[in-house]
Amino acid sequence: MDYKQAGVDVEAGREFVKKISENVASTYRREVLGGLGGFGGCFEIPAGYQQPVLISGTDGVGTKLKIAHQLNRHDTVGIDLVAMCVNDILTSGAEPLFFLDYLATGKLNGNQLAEVINGIVIGCKESGCALLGGETAEMPGFYQQGEYDIAGFCVGIVEKSRIIDGSAIQAGNVAIALSSSGIHSNGFSLVRKIIESEGLSWDYQCEELGEKTLGEICLTPTKLYVKPVLSALKTGIPIKGMAHITGGGIPENLPRCLPTDKSIEVKLDSWTIPPIFQWLKKKGNVSLEDMLNTFNMGVGFVVIVEAQEADKTIQHFQSSGIDTFLIGKVIEGKQTIIFN
Repeated sequence: MDYKQAGVDVEAGREFVKKISENVASTYRREVLGGLGGFGGCFEIPAGYQQPVLISGTDGVGTKLKIAHQLNRHDTVGIDLVAMCVNDILTSGAEPLFFLDYLATGKLNGNQLAEVINGIVIGCKESGCALLGGETAEMPGFYQQGEYDIAGFCVGIVEKSRIIDGSAIQAGNVAIALSSSGIHSNGFSLVRKIIESEGLSWDYQCEELGEKTLGEICLTPTKLYVKPVLSALKTGIPIKGMAHITGGGIPENLPRCLPTDKSIEVKLDSWTIPPIFQWLKKKGNVSLEDMLNTFNMGVGFVVIVEAQEADKTIQHFQSSGIDTFLIGKVIEGKQTIIFN
């Protein structure tokens, strides 16, 4: 017997690397040393930093992949993967430098996985970071036919004196919400449970959800906030804290950027909750509390600034094509979110 008879095609793996190499190289920054195929990716620290601090983040896409598998559509989940990582490190004010992915499957399907990599490439380009390398693992018997899993991590950089850690946040500051593109990459176990209980298919359409099918809406990729946020910092908008609204929604993620003696009052009527969340709430008979604790509810990212900077901040992000809302204010408290 040989490895191929055991289910692992080494030659197919080599061909896959060749297939994606040019696409991957299109993401390289000038700090990248060497090319694809080594045991490790080399990246030179950018010039101009006095006390550079590296900030890293890692994540996956979760059960959203189940929908991609069922619809046989793999061109967006790579964007999700990058976004979930780079948006996290962005909250510290870090510029993403490079990204690495891990892709595991039962049997390597080069065309399918090339779509996934293309999505990662798109996410990296939109974030200004290099796809420095990755790993593709063929694991027969571990995944169902046609299925794969992906994970990734990124490394970013920030000047030590410019790290944003929320320590400067004071009572009276305001919270500015940047809209999400939809469900992003959290809460899909509940989404899938609701769809299953209703006996619906992913090509389901209704007036409440507009022209797109349920599957198209659910596979809308996570929004990338890197360029508009970094641009805001470079133009002098004094952001005091930031939060990426992921699993656990606003109640779990927004307090992570607050000092221990501060809270935020959030007005629920200060932004329009997208139709998909209203539809899920109704179809699943989900309480508002559970919706807020599961989904982003249309708020993908939050920045905290002084009240007098609110108009300037909103104008900046709206000019970048992001719907932006003033959703609350900082008060004395115990690092909690108070909805009213």
